[in-house]
Amino acid sequence: VQLVESGGGSVEAGGTLRLSCATSGDTYSPLCMGWFRHDPAKGLEGVATIGSDGSTNYADSVKGRFTISRNKPFLYLQMNSLKPEDSDMYYCGAVPRGRLSGLHCLGGTYSWGRGTQVTVSS
Repeated sequence: VQLVESGGGSVEAGGTLRLSCATSGDTYSPLCMGWFRHDPAKGLEGVATIGSDGSTNYADSVKGRFTISRNKPFLYLQMNSLKPEDSDMYYCGAVPRGRLSGLHCLGGTYSWGRGTQVTVSS
C-alpha cells in the first residue's frame, strides 16, 4: 500500500485543518489505518485509528476535537480547535488485513506516508 498525505499547514490556535491520505496499491484488502505523530519520549504515537469495520479510537489529548474518517481511497483527519501542542509532523499508516487494537493496528506490517507538517501558533 502506498500512502500520500496532504493538508498540513500553519494556523493560529483555535483554527482548523483537514488532513488527507491518498491510498494506492493493495486497496482491495481491508485496511486498518490511522494518523500518527512523534512524541519526543515515546516515538511515533497514535492520534486516531480506524478499523476495517469503521470503528474508531482517539488519543485522550484529541478526543472531541479531531475526527478520523474514510472514504476510499482516502483517509481523513478533521482537526478542530487546534492547540500549539498539536504542532507536529503527522503520518498516515496502514496495515492490510490488520486488527484494530486501541491506537494500534496489529497483525501485519505498517505502510507509511512521508508525513505532512502541522504548525499551530499561539
